[in-house]
Amino acid sequence: MAVSAEKTNAVSPDAEQTLQAMASARERTFALVSGIDDEDLQRSHSPLMSPLVWDLGHIAAYEDLWLARRHGGLELLRPDLADAYDAFETPRAVRADIEILGPDDARTYLDDVRERTSSVLASRGVGDGAICEMVLRHELQHTETMRQTMAIAGLLPNGEPAPAALDGAEHWLEMPAGQFAMGASAEGFAYDNERPRHAVELPAFRIARRPVSNASWMRFSEGGGYERREWWSQEGWAWKEQYDITHHRAIAAAGPGGLQFPVCHVSWFEADAFARSCNARLPTEAEWEKAATWRQGRDEGLAAVGQVWEWTASSFGGYPGFVAYPYREYSEVFFGEDYKVLRGGSWATHPRVATRTFRNWDLPERRQIFAGVRLARDAA
Repeated sequence: MAVSAEKTNAVSPDAEQTLQAMASARERTFALVSGIDDEDLQRSHSPLMSPLVWDLGHIAAYEDLWLARRHGGLELLRPDLADAYDAFETPRAVRADIEILGPDDARTYLDDVRERTSSVLASRGVGDGAICEMVLRHELQHTETMRQTMAIAGLLPNGEPAPAALDGAEHWLEMPAGQFAMGASAEGFAYDNERPRHAVELPAFRIARRPVSNASWMRFSEGGGYERREWWSQEGWAWKEQYDITHHRAIAAAGPGGLQFPVCHVSWFEADAFARSCNARLPTEAEWEKAATWRQGRDEGLAAVGQVWEWTASSFGGYPGFVAYPYREYSEVFFGEDYKVLRGGSWATHPRVATRTFRNWDLPERRQIFAGVRLARDAA
């Protein structure tokens, strides 16, 4: 919803800027679902994903909880909906089976919550801005999640996905041994798992300048990549055999015109096997971040970052000195060996979210995300 001139004139410049950014995000959210009928909004298109209308209600409930309730001190607008739109209380597999708002009511809920948010920010300001930025980015991240659902259902708007062709040159970036500062600085907004910034010592390594293309992946697939046991980890092979996995349908569907697009919808298990087939490996996330922030001489860091999420070899965990903020469930509950880290962002990730220190994570078998792979090797 648009922010009225009367409201923005009455608030501080920081609050006005925040409300304008939130209004822009909301316009993107509404535009994304504008061409989808109510039946498809309410349908469960995959047990891995929420019905799209659940995402709409969740965006509203999250904003109301953090900005109206916790920042503004108001009671929840719809306390009866709190559990239904809590991601931990209602896992994805059951969200189509519980009572939630329909499309029109979900849109009204979004508008009503935004009215409360506008009043709170006008009267109380944005504070240090961290909670406002978290709520804003939360909505932007959900529009990518919704696109994942839409990709599964064949509902993406015309022109999406929108990758760019990779250049044809194979090139490796030679990274010298040494220390670098990993993580977000203390200034500005960052998620808790991006901090604290800390020194990391790395040996020399090589990393591909660009992610792997559809053409390379099809050569892997057609050359027995899904039959060569020696390229797969024990867990990956078991997953592949249990679900009769071969390359994702979207890879072949790209056709001849898409051969130089970065490969997408690749699981960590597949990415790991592909790397082994190339006598390479996945980069650690420390290697990825060092290379992505590298500026020296003519080397300008990694190319084509932000077209697909890129799997790393690293499991998701806290940095030394990690402190959960503003709530433990954002990232700490996912720490451990089960989740693998992805870096860089995809074509569907808003630039406000896809910073060089942002850490995404998912289970190694997941393929619904817009994920590909970039190779690394030890120094020659």
